[in-house]
Amino acid sequence: MNIVLVEPQIPPNTGNIARLCAAVEATLHLVGPLGFRLSDRHLRRAGLDYWEHVKLKRHVSLNEFLKDTPAERLHFFSKRASKSYLDAKFSSGDYLIFGNETTGLPNRLFEIYAERFLRIPILRPEIRSLNLSNSVAIATYEALRQAGTLSI
Repeated sequence: MNIVLVEPQIPPNTGNIARLCAAVEATLHLVGPLGFRLSDRHLRRAGLDYWEHVKLKRHVSLNEFLKDTPAERLHFFSKRASKSYLDAKFSSGDYLIFGNETTGLPNRLFEIYAERFLRIPILRPEIRSLNLSNSVAIATYEALRQAGTLSI
């Protein structure tokens, strides 16, 4: 599985996601400018001492990342999507793509990949969104379950 963070801004979120990626053997893709340095102590602390186990790939821009990635493998997550992630079909090797903590994914992606957008339902309308690292964990485990790569 591939976890893609587009311009993440909060180091502890990315550190937590990196730890998740190490735990489930997913590749972490960091796309575009980051809101922190990879040497940030908060990022390192959240990832604990698992960084050596993280398969990390950096991409200069979203365009660079998307140009060689098949559209049918892409799953974009946004609170603005109408389709639930529970209705999606995930396969091993797919890309779960998340925007940054304040602005989410660029609007232009909705125009190009509208049918590839998913949301994680929130039952209380007064709750605007979930934490990025929580959202990634929810989506990742469902994708791994569907792909048949989880074992007890």
